[in-house]
Amino acid sequence: MSDLDKLFKRLDELLDRVEHLFPGYHEIKVEPGYSAYRWSAQGLEGIAQFDRVDKAELLHLERQKNLLFRNTAQFLENKVSNNALLWGARGTGKSSLIKAQLTEFGDQGLCIVEIPKAATGQLFDIIRTLADDGRKFIVYLDDLSFEANDDSYKALKACLEGSLQPQPENVIIYATSNRRHLMPESMQDNLDSTMVDGQLHPSDSIEEKISLSDRFGLWLSFHPFTQDQYLAVVELALKARGMKMSEEARSESIRFATQRGSRSGRIAVQFAAYWESLQ
Repeated sequence: MSDLDKLFKRLDELLDRVEHLFPGYHEIKVEPGYSAYRWSAQGLEGIAQFDRVDKAELLHLERQKNLLFRNTAQFLENKVSNNALLWGARGTGKSSLIKAQLTEFGDQGLCIVEIPKAATGQLFDIIRTLADDGRKFIVYLDDLSFEANDDSYKALKACLEGSLQPQPENVIIYATSNRRHLMPESMQDNLDSTMVDGQLHPSDSIEEKISLSDRFGLWLSFHPFTQDQYLAVVELALKARGMKMSEEARSESIRFATQRGSRSGRIAVQFAAYWESLQ
């Protein structure tokens, strides 16, 4: 084998290795004819039957709904809009509220692209591809959080602000998380803070963690339901399945939530499915 043949063979091996580490790195395509997409090893794949969420089904989230729907409407009208972080207790409607944007605005040309956390390092390439498409895109990052030794958050941080490459006008980022600052916080972070001339100066660790979430212009917080709020969602979920809220169903739904240590919309829907299975 000649030296030239060896060189080409080595190049092929390197390309195969890069393709293995970064699937689809060489070409990211947006399949036409869809309004919902997900990122996978093959690139952006269209979702024919996406999860449609009616905003009327999202009870006790009036403030969050008003703010996010207004922000999306402004985005579609090329007005000032913000990247949004929806954070708070699990199962309280964060993801459902983002899905409801597509149900509400899909006929106006809105598209949504779901990106798993593992692909945050490829956000630049994905967003650059979406920028070349004439449609409006929400980049949807669900259940986002980063561990202390995970540097992949830096790609998201740069996409939000801080990069020489500006965020395209046809792309907006909506993320959900159980953590307000997306990263774990420890007591040591507070102990490392200092007092200078009577003013508290947060530690570098705290500054770094806060700086990521601060780059979202819109923060929406979600909190556990009260018992009355939870029961109202249970009643709505039962009605959607053709059942009524009896006294027995009420008592069982409370017990169901107590066993799981949470009152939320997710638990209410799960109870409705459980209750129907017993009928």
